[in-house]
Parts: sequence; structure tokens; C-alpha cells
Amino acid sequence: MTGAVLQVFGASAASSRRHVSKRDAFDPLGRKWTHANISYRLESFPDTLSANATREALGVAFSKWSDVSPLSFTEVRRRDADITIGFYALNHSDCGSSPLHPCFDGVNGELAHAFLPPRGEIHFDKDELWIVGRSRFSWRRGAWLNDLVQVAAHEIGHALGLRHSADPRALMHPNATTTGQRDVGRDDVRAIRRLYGCVDKKRACERWAGSGLCERRKRLMKKTCPRRCRLCSEPPEVVATPTPPASVRVKVVPRGKVVAFRCSPKNPKARWPPKVSWYKDGERIAASVPGHIALKGRDLRIVANEFNEGVYTCRLGGRGPAADSWSVRLRNPDRGRG
Repeated sequence: MTGAVLQVFGASAASSRRHVSKRDAFDPLGRKWTHANISYRLESFPDTLSANATREALGVAFSKWSDVSPLSFTEVRRRDADITIGFYALNHSDCGSSPLHPCFDGVNGELAHAFLPPRGEIHFDKDELWIVGRSRFSWRRGAWLNDLVQVAAHEIGHALGLRHSADPRALMHPNATTTGQRDVGRDDVRAIRRLYGCVDKKRACERWAGSGLCERRKRLMKKTCPRRCRLCSEPPEVVATPTPPASVRVKVVPRGKVVAFRCSPKNPKARWPPKVSWYKDGERIAASVPGHIALKGRDLRIVANEFNEGVYTCRLGGRGPAADSWSVRLRNPDRGRG
């Protein structure tokens, strides 16, 4: 392809972190789409999700940008779609011919990469274990389960013309994939609207605003009538983290701290059973993982980080009743998030 040099931006799993220079989310060369209705086409699918689940996840990812910009997104079947999306293994398309387009490396490495306009391509590593839901490490499989919504939303930002953001609270921060930042932040909103503007999507905006909906239905008006309600510069609402049940003991710890648990029976006089099972967020922990978790009988130790946040439960006698539960949360969770 001739013309301007195209840049590709990728996301890598936490197990293969690397330094990425901080850059403003807005592309200084101003590469963007010249129309607001962006079409996209799926060329291939992951092995771990059905076609319908993949389409739904990508729809959610695209909506994160359509909710805060004048852009709309439509899936099409024709080959001249603006953005093409596919899941590929190892050597794919023209990877390797340019340092800006790396080939994939199998499980637990490079997750995805995307090209700035006008190329409009998003590539996902087909060898990764893709899910819909928060990314986490699967102790049973020994690999990361990667949230397609989160990774796709980050890569879509690149495909729309956004570079990495220096704001740790931004979806376009280079560490967003590692920390699981799922929603657009203030810097993301500023950047996408600097490229594409802020446009009301309904002809009824003036009438709705006049009837007081800017105050009474702020979420609706922020999405459909941001200019009329002067909401263009405001970020989306922050969704609070659900509070764990009262029976779960909460530990709020700094990142990097080693947290130790000991499983104890409800009845202190009961005979200690020979088998103890540990679970994280309902999934059994089968073995220790160096640098992340140490499992030894009734004792469990973890290193506090974004992926190790969650609820840890021990059970007596394999499938017996839960003996103890702890919810681990990071102190100052926004630090390093993006």
C-alpha cells in the first residue's frame, strides 16, 4: 500500500509486559475516517467463542465509542468495509515484513494489534483463550483468559485514529489491557471528539432539552444530545464496584504485597480433613504459579495485582462446604490503570 506510513498498535498479555512510551491519545497527523457511519466486517472468528458471542462482544466494544462520539458502526458482509476484523494464528497477512506489524506468538503473548485509518484492520491472536467477561488467569489451563470486549474496545480506538494516552484512567492507556480498564475515560472522550466532533444524534434534541431532559435524563441526553445539553466534555458515569457479601472478609492491600490465607474449619473442634480445595471467583486453583500464587495445603499466598483481585474461598474435603472467603482489593486501583 502506498502513501502515508501506517502505524500499528498492539496489546500484550500481562505475562509478557513490556515498556511502551506514553503518547497523547490524539494522532498528531489527524488520520481519521471522513464519514461518521463506519462499516466493519468479520473475516474469521476465535475458537473459544461462537460467532454470535463474538459479534455481541464486538458490538459492545464499538458502542463504547458510539456512545461518546458522533460515530455509528454497522456490520456488513461486503469486502469494501472500512474496518476488517479477524482472528489469525502466528504468521498472518503481511506480518513480519514491517517492524510495525508483528506476527503473533501463540498463547500468553501479543493479543491483538490494529492499524490507523485509512487501512482499517484489527487482528486478534487466534491462539489466545478469548472470553466475554473480566480477563483472568486460568489456573486449570495455565493461560490467560482474555476479555474480547476490553481488548477490542482498545484496538477499535486505534482503528479510529487514536494513539496511546498518557492518562492512566484512559481506555487508550498502553497498560489498559493489563489492568482490565473496560470503559472510556475523560482523555478518551476528549481525543475522539477532537477528531470527530460532538454531534447531536436526534432532531428532537432541542425540544427534549427545552423540556428539562438535560437534567432529568442526563445519561440519555449525554448519549444523544451532548451538544445541546453542553455535555460534550463530560466523561461517562463511573460504575461503582459491587460490594462483596457481608460473609466475605475484605482485604484492601497495596499492589505487590504478598497476601497469605489459612483455611480453618467452622467448628474449631472438628477433625481437620485431609483435603482442602482453593477457588478464585468460583474457579478451582489447581497448582501454584511462580510469581503469582503459592498453594500448599491449607495455606495460600498470592501477590496482589490487578489480575489477582477477586474472591478466594477454601473448601473442606474437596466439594465440602466453604470454610473461609476473602475478597482481595487493591489500594489506589487507578495507579497504572489505562
